[in-house]
Amino acid sequence: MGTTITSREFNRDVSAAKRAAEDGPVTITDHGRRSHVLLTAEEFDRLSGAREHLGDRLWARGTEEIDLELPPRRIEAPRGDDL
Repeated sequence: MGTTITSREFNRDVSAAKRAAEDGPVTITDHGRRSHVLLTAEEFDRLSGAREHLGDRLWARGTEEIDLELPPRRIEAPRGDDL
């Protein structure tokens, strides 16, 4: 389940660790003990229950041509002070 690398290996080739994280969690050890776990952002979001933000989707590559229909804005009159 996942990959385990030493902190020295991680420091030597961060890109390899990031590629390995695409296939599952990468456990990083320090002096033989687990110290950190590297996950993709998508996996972290899934595990943490993070919700997707509309702005993230709109900024994603390949979404330049998506039409987004928004309801008309309602402009309400200012309310008086509630003192």
